[in-house]
Amino acid sequence: MGRLVIMDHPLIQHKVSLMRDKGTGSKEFRELLEEVSMLMAYEVTRDLPLREVEIETPLAVSRTKVIAGKKVGIIPILRAGLGMVEGILRLIPAAKVGHIGLYRDPDTLRPVEYYCKLPKDAQERLLILVDPMLATGGSASAAITFIKQRGVKNIKLVNIIAAPEGVQRVRQDHPDVDIYVAAVDERLDEQGYIIPGMGDAGDRLFGTK
Repeated sequence: MGRLVIMDHPLIQHKVSLMRDKGTGSKEFRELLEEVSMLMAYEVTRDLPLREVEIETPLAVSRTKVIAGKKVGIIPILRAGLGMVEGILRLIPAAKVGHIGLYRDPDTLRPVEYYCKLPKDAQERLLILVDPMLATGGSASAAITFIKQRGVKNIKLVNIIAAPEGVQRVRQDHPDVDIYVAAVDERLDEQGYIIPGMGDAGDRLFGTK
């Protein structure tokens, strides 16, 4: 069963509070989103396997540990997920970056994939799927489905703020996927926005509203 991990580190909570503030402009919002993403990536990668190697320090030969060849991919859900990529790359500069784009069919209201580009060896990687908001969970669940259809088995979902409805949807549809969030808020409103949330993350990130 996939885990729900709520990151209550003081630095994360402080920065998320600044992101929630309606007075925070796009430049600061973008910087905070990168910083929070980097801090969250520290915990998301906690279980990467290690192997022992021998190195020579300036003083002696030493047995020490390095990551055991585990490859990582970062997959933002367009468009707001783009704001989380750079922060994670600061910690894992060798990670490959893919992209997935979805839109909601106006008739069926179901998510439809319009773009999906994954690393060529995605099946061999841990894929970290990122999107600042987990609202209804429909887009995240669909994105995970589309990625699984390409043979990927090791997927983690990372969101800044989630609604209980979104968490429940992803856990129901993909019980094998770990979900990492900084906060689970109260509920969704009638328009599907997270309350209290932080508004439309994409608009705040790119200054389009």
